[in-house]
Amino acid sequence: MAIDTVKIEEHIRGILQALGENPDREGLKATPKRVAHMYEELFEGIQYSNDDIAKMFDKTFEEDLYIAQGNNEIVMMRDIELFSFCEHHMALMYNMKASVAYIPNGKILGLSKIARIVDMVSKRLQLQERIGSDIAEVIQKVTGSEDVAVIIEGQHACITTRGIKNTKSVTATTTLRGRFHTDQNFMNKLMLLYRKEV
Repeated sequence: MAIDTVKIEEHIRGILQALGENPDREGLKATPKRVAHMYEELFEGIQYSNDDIAKMFDKTFEEDLYIAQGNNEIVMMRDIELFSFCEHHMALMYNMKASVAYIPNGKILGLSKIARIVDMVSKRLQLQERIGSDIAEVIQKVTGSEDVAVIIEGQHACITTRGIKNTKSVTATTTLRGRFHTDQNFMNKLMLLYRKEV
């Protein structure tokens, strides 16, 4: 379903009025339209299921890749920058970095596709835990590998700018699938890569 920018404009105008602002004053005249276009970009991922995203970025390489045959090597892309919006307060989740790892099962995913999957999954009203789970699910679908790990760290404006106002807190989440969950050896290798110790 397409994002309805006309309705967003109407509601942003209503929010401005509810805040006691005059939406017709010079500085705010175009604000509803600007916000609607911004939301169209920021929440693009809402329009797509994880299956849709997997189809969008399903570019793998199979030929001449010894790593895809061994089933013992880990591919990790670290420190992918992202941001999202908490579904509880629509507050920004920021200063976020994701590290995504998988054990190839006959296919290697193009590196830019990993970053694009992270980006599209984050463009939804989200929970940090679900972002990791959604990324892992899409990576599994595209690579055909059950062995996927996602580590995310970030700050949440609903904690840092309101309520408790704990400005330095960082939330870390891990999503571990397949051998990253069941095999301590692979978990240890994952953490060495994540900590940049190899």
